[in-house]
Amino acid sequence: MRLEVWKKSHQFVLDVYEVTKAYPKEELFALTRQIRKAAFSIPANIAEGTGKKSIKDFSNFLRISLGSAHECEYYVLLSKDLSYINGIQFSELNNDINRIKAMLIRFLKRLSEFE
Repeated sequence: MRLEVWKKSHQFVLDVYEVTKAYPKEELFALTRQIRKAAFSIPANIAEGTGKKSIKDFSNFLRISLGSAHECEYYVLLSKDLSYINGIQFSELNNDINRIKAMLIRFLKRLSEFE
């Protein structure tokens, strides 16, 4: 996949998986599962959207990705507040997810010019 937003969001998924390895075992089917699911939903929906025939359909999948990014932003904050990640990890993940959100918003704005 050549889209920079996809590449950035794929790396975010890899980072989330790495960080969540250290989450408490009792979170395996709760926060760990939720943050991972929301994270991989971002590039997965971008990828699925690229296979759609219309810009409107593609934009819809990008909006789903954006929603998942917002969800991740909350899970990253919750992880920090529960002391599952440290301040540096929080800053890195939070900065990354905010960059991804900004990229998605810019992409959606560009696509809306063609709808």
